Amino acid sequence: MDIELSDDQRLFRDTTARFIEARCPIGTVRAMADDPLLRDPDVLRAAGELGWFALFVPEEFGGGSVSGTPMRDAVIVAEERGRSVQPGPFITTNVVAFALAEAGPTHQQEAWLPRLASGEVTAAWAISDRSGVPEAGALRARTTDTGLELSGTAGLVSEGSTAGLFLATALRDTGEVAQCLVPADATGVTMTRLSSLDLTRDFVDVSFDGVHVPEDAVLTTGDTSSLLDRLIDVAATLSVAESVGAMSRLLELTVAYAKDRTAFGRPIGSFQALKHLLADASFSVEVSAAGATAAAHAVGDRSPTASEIASIAKAYVGDAGIAVTQACQQTHGGIGFTWEHDLHFYLRRLAVDRVLYGDPSWHRERICRIHGL
Repeated sequence: MDIELSDDQRLFRDTTARFIEARCPIGTVRAMADDPLLRDPDVLRAAGELGWFALFVPEEFGGGSVSGTPMRDAVIVAEERGRSVQPGPFITTNVVAFALAEAGPTHQQEAWLPRLASGEVTAAWAISDRSGVPEAGALRARTTDTGLELSGTAGLVSEGSTAGLFLATALRDTGEVAQCLVPADATGVTMTRLSSLDLTRDFVDVSFDGVHVPEDAVLTTGDTSSLLDRLIDVAATLSVAESVGAMSRLLELTVAYAKDRTAFGRPIGSFQALKHLLADASFSVEVSAAGATAAAHAVGDRSPTASEIASIAKAYVGDAGIAVTQACQQTHGGIGFTWEHDLHFYLRRLAVDRVLYGDPSWHRERICRIHGL
């Protein structure tokens, strides 16, 4: 992306890239395709030591960012993860850590944030139904004498089966939104693993059957629309950065292939039709990177236009990602359709990222709502 990096951030990026190449390169990702749960816990802990999950966590709870701007540091990791279609709960854990750091009671922060920052525990966000739309309603919260009672099923919960903590976003019986911390082993919580187009990630339906949430596990009370918007902004921006990383790497692989593959005695990249195709794809990647950078700055700086910019980036990149993969698929021809080629891993990741945390149509509607349309 186009973020101007400090020396510390460049070191952080390079360290992240070397770690991925050493511990979970694309060959290892491919080996996990048959079983996304085949994860090495040591890799997760090592990622925690690198600070992947500590960026939004205050220093007093074991966190801290490289540059003092957590959002910009987080997109560095997200982009590198996208370049190698990495598995794991990076986005989800950081979103929950952000919510807890923003609005959690002190005792809940003390209990969970150090464990999230270290990678000892991962977290998932339970909000949507299977459409992936980040709006409260799939879960309902009924007020009781001692807290809330959750019911309903959240769908497409990313990395839910390995999570130790859920952030459950529910609609109260009063019509307001409640953000609740629910341990994965709480009574009444059940998970159903889903088949996923993205073979590198794990998705589940999480059912809440009369789950009791004490008052001290509710992050905020009353109107929580502002917090929900910030959570959507963070999740969307990290997802966009991840998509940009995947698009960039896929285009690099495709350009290299177009230079090496010959037909009629010439590299296929010398043919005008493919030149135009790859030029359009390159333009889409560059604009996507600019959008991701703008979103990272706006969300990181808490700009009044942060939600609008994050949604503009998410809508554009969601469509651009599919267009770029189609162009790369056409350039590769038949070899690109085979299981043995890595192209389909990028296509799968970009197709799923397009839907998670709101597809382009939902984000365009969000922009309209922001402007009162």
